[in-house]
Amino acid sequence: MKVSIFSRASLVYIIIGVFVVISWVPVNSRTRDIDLLVVGGGASGVTAAVQASRMGVKTMIVEETSWLGGMLTSAGVSAIDGNYNLPGGLWGEFKNELSKYYGGLDSLKTGWVSNVQFEPSVGNKILHKLVSREKHIELYKNSILQSLNKENDKWTASFKDANGELIIVKAKLVIDATELGDVAKLAGVKYDIGMESKEMTGEEIAPEASNNIVQDLTYVAVLKDYGKDVSIACPEGYNPAEFLCACSNSLCVNPKEPDRVWSKDMMITYGKLPNNKYMINWPIEGNDYYINLIEMSRSEREEALKAAKNYTMCFVYFLQHELGFKNLGLADDEFPTADLMPMIPYHRESRRIHGLTRFSLNHVSDPYTQEQPLYRTCIAVGDYPVDHHHTRYHGYEDLPRLYFHPIPSFGLPMGTLIPQDVEDFIVAEKSISVSNIINGSTRLQPVVLQIGQAAGAIAALSLKNKVEVKDVNVRDVQNAILNAGGYLLPYLDVPVDSAIFKPLQRIGSTGILKGVGMNVEWSNQTWLRADTLLLTTELSGLKEVYPAMTYTIPTSTRAVKVGEAVQILENISKSCNVKTKGKVAEQAQKVWRKYNLGTFNYNSDIKRGEFAVLLDAILDPFNKKEVSIEGKYIN
Repeated sequence: MKVSIFSRASLVYIIIGVFVVISWVPVNSRTRDIDLLVVGGGASGVTAAVQASRMGVKTMIVEETSWLGGMLTSAGVSAIDGNYNLPGGLWGEFKNELSKYYGGLDSLKTGWVSNVQFEPSVGNKILHKLVSREKHIELYKNSILQSLNKENDKWTASFKDANGELIIVKAKLVIDATELGDVAKLAGVKYDIGMESKEMTGEEIAPEASNNIVQDLTYVAVLKDYGKDVSIACPEGYNPAEFLCACSNSLCVNPKEPDRVWSKDMMITYGKLPNNKYMINWPIEGNDYYINLIEMSRSEREEALKAAKNYTMCFVYFLQHELGFKNLGLADDEFPTADLMPMIPYHRESRRIHGLTRFSLNHVSDPYTQEQPLYRTCIAVGDYPVDHHHTRYHGYEDLPRLYFHPIPSFGLPMGTLIPQDVEDFIVAEKSISVSNIINGSTRLQPVVLQIGQAAGAIAALSLKNKVEVKDVNVRDVQNAILNAGGYLLPYLDVPVDSAIFKPLQRIGSTGILKGVGMNVEWSNQTWLRADTLLLTTELSGLKEVYPAMTYTIPTSTRAVKVGEAVQILENISKSCNVKTKGKVAEQAQKVWRKYNLGTFNYNSDIKRGEFAVLLDAILDPFNKKEVSIEGKYIN
């Protein structure tokens, strides 16, 4: 049978096409199709993947090391800073797992810098257990991302797995959970590095001019009490003068921080861990080290970090030989490394993306007077002060003094995780859209764990609802966080397992009732004041949400009665056409009984918390009044 010219040409084209397809796929490679790719198995990467998986999303984690947890574990920073009284979401789960492992919360209070201290290896095991429980997570460790690009509405990423096999991933959505925001850069996200000027951010304590100075990093050491002399040989370049004022001693003449010179025993027990181990992450003329390696190549970073690691070994030598801690040596049962040091350094600062919103110190100090009411969009909370480490930078004296700058506790807005100009992409870890100054609070472990959980929720809702990340409904994300036991705003009024926890969180997020933030000595707090009487002057927030209400708010300051509160809800229901499940008065009595609020009496004064519960259950402004990513009501 003869083949026509047309058929021969077609055959040639087919052969060429097959050859092109075959030649495009690298030898010894596999292609995987997934919904969500999480690059980085650190603090936020784990929680992002777990949350997304729990919402039914097929997820892959690609992590460079053999551990999970990043700064919590692989960097050795196993002393949690803050949020002890705000144990929400996956951060709360992690804390509870630590408590179970060590036999109670009091067993975690081994050092004085934190109420939650643990061995890094234990943290790694717990995070592996959390991930292993999730049927939708595929985990690749010892794997380094090599490329990332967008093709036909999907991300194509490539990496080599632990066996050297090239894996090509087709993902609908990507989360950057790396330590320094490297994937955001690959994706083309715009970002900043260093300090902004006060003119740019409006923060009074910001420097006059912008610069590219980042916080000191630290190569942590975890020491173990061996009960014998385990002192090391003198490291190259050792100079005891670098560390003389790390604690009070006769040789310390001119400390950099005169108000923070403590005894050597206080210094060594700062990060004491269970089982007679000691986390050496000492900020006062200790092993902090200045280097800005964010824009360096991988090989340049590795070379630069040798000096940081050596600096820590010099400090260990100082502890052993100058201060007499010769029984303390690098723990041989923590990190699976040849030198017994952590796998990565502790990065306090990274790239900070240009997000849909930018969170600054002003949003924390005065959340209710900002042009953008971002407090209505929060998805995570923190209660640690602004804590910057700069004393190893030559010229630190000219920088703002940002050690423990007091602030109230805060909520972190959702828009900080979403880039302005790159779609199908979310940023987590420390690379979110915040100012350099407030990064000193948002960088801490519990906040970053929550950032990851929120990133996972945003990703899941984007994928399930088939909408762009920037169009994901704020309230949907917040409901996912609440349903996972997380906080939106850092109210200390009620614990997370209280029946009225969610109503207070929701009403606080509408702005109808506003919280009060304060700094109390070392504690940063916010209270909705649920147990105080509701005053007439505190009803003005209703007008922001229900501008068409016809009820006239009294101008005189007095307590609001239960009956008056019911009347207000009836007025809003009718004048603003808000549907309720029945007559407002009847609903109010049912809600009162459901939440065990005591005797229902129209003539009694109503408390703020009681009003919040009624308002939430009857009118449901949180879910019925949509807000934009900037926190403004959408009519």
